[in-house]
Amino acid sequence: MWESGAPFSDLVREALEGASSRELAERAVDPITGYRAAHNTLWKIGQGQNVKINPELVRAVAAGIGKPEREVQLAAAQQYVGLVAGDPLDASTPEATIVVAHVPGAGPDDMPKLQELLNDWSSRNQGGKLGVSEHSES
Repeated sequence: MWESGAPFSDLVREALEGASSRELAERAVDPITGYRAAHNTLWKIGQGQNVKINPELVRAVAAGIGKPEREVQLAAAQQYVGLVAGDPLDASTPEATIVVAHVPGAGPDDMPKLQELLNDWSSRNQGGKLGVSEHSES
C-alpha cells in the first residue's frame, strides 16, 4: 500500500507540501475528544521523527490532512508497529469488511488458519462462504 516504511510520516509530509505546520495544526483536531495536534508534533511526524502516538493524535492527523481515519490508523500501525493491515484473502463483502494485521509480505498461502476461520464463521453466520478460496502458487 505504501512505498516507504514510514507511511504515517509520508501522509503528513505530503500534506505539509501544501500548507505550513501551523496551518495544518489549525485543522488537526480530533472530532471525538477535541484534542489538537501541535504544529511542532505535526512537523516532527512529517520529518519521520518518533512521537508519542495515541488514538487522539491519529484522529487529529486524519482530520488535519483530510484522509479517512482508517487509512491514517493503518499507516500509523505500519510505521510504529511494523504490521500491515488489509484484506489479504480478498474476503470482504458489502456486508463485512475483513481487516487483518500481518507482517509485510504475508499472503493468502501464509494464512491457511485465517482462511479456515473466515469460512467457518461465514458458514455459521451467513449460510455461505465469504468467497475465500484456496490459493495456490502459480
